[in-house]
Amino acid sequence: MELQIDLSYEVDQHGADFVFNIHAAQTPNQSVSAERLVINQPIAHHIHTDPATGNRYLRLHGEPGTLELSYSATVDINHYRIDPSQLAEVPVRRLPQEVMGYIYPSRYCQSDRLLRLATNEFGALWQGHSRVQAICDWVQRHVAFTSNTSNSNTSAVDTLVEQVGVCRDFAHLMIALCRAINIPARFTTGTDYGADPALGPPDFHAYVEVYLGDRWYIFDPSGTAIPMGLLRFGVGRDAADVAFATIFGGVWAKPPVIRTMAIQDAARGFELPRHCTQALSTDHGAGVAAGVAAGFVAA
Repeated sequence: MELQIDLSYEVDQHGADFVFNIHAAQTPNQSVSAERLVINQPIAHHIHTDPATGNRYLRLHGEPGTLELSYSATVDINHYRIDPSQLAEVPVRRLPQEVMGYIYPSRYCQSDRLLRLATNEFGALWQGHSRVQAICDWVQRHVAFTSNTSNSNTSAVDTLVEQVGVCRDFAHLMIALCRAINIPARFTTGTDYGADPALGPPDFHAYVEVYLGDRWYIFDPSGTAIPMGLLRFGVGRDAADVAFATIFGGVWAKPPVIRTMAIQDAARGFELPRHCTQALSTDHGAGVAAGVAAGFVAA
């Protein structure tokens, strides 16, 4: 996958602090073979890798005026694939400690308020991948994808009531319903590879990873992207953990310009992302790949 992200901001006279999560993550099945970051201001920046999740956070202080960032990367994704019928749910008593945090309610995923609904709708279903897929399908049927219908305060419960939202809202609702029946689920960010151009220009994307067997498996409850083409940036309990940009100060943002292109090369084993019936995973949940570390770089 070839990724290009261009961001532009106008910073007021006081300057502003930024935290970005736009770097491609290093996972057991997703590797970054090349990348480049260009910042138009002569400022220092710090890139920190969270040892628990592999999330990579770029921190910097923008000076007054125009701040432009350009990030490009070449990312190789080698999915772990399996027949979904072979995937079972994991009892809470057997969940790894690093997975436990994704079974509790969180700010945007109030699973404790959806216990009755989740039990009535999904409690009697056969446990395993098929039950998670049923939740994903239920969210797609009950929520309409509609731009500009939610904001940074919209939660899973709000989406359930309003029945409209964007990818972020679909993800929060699916996560909350999974957690309500004791299935660990986490909020995952990337880009919307394969989305219908009628929905607008390419954009950032939110989807879901659910813990089944001994790995995290990919689900796209909005149904707008091709799951095999989802290139991961970050994972967290919900959107509060992995915002693409968190800004402290007076800033006016221009729309991001994003390009994600898949490379096909049969000789090297590269295939284009496609919809498939297999369950897909890029992370077994055992921490970050070896060799990923924090760094401090002068621009």
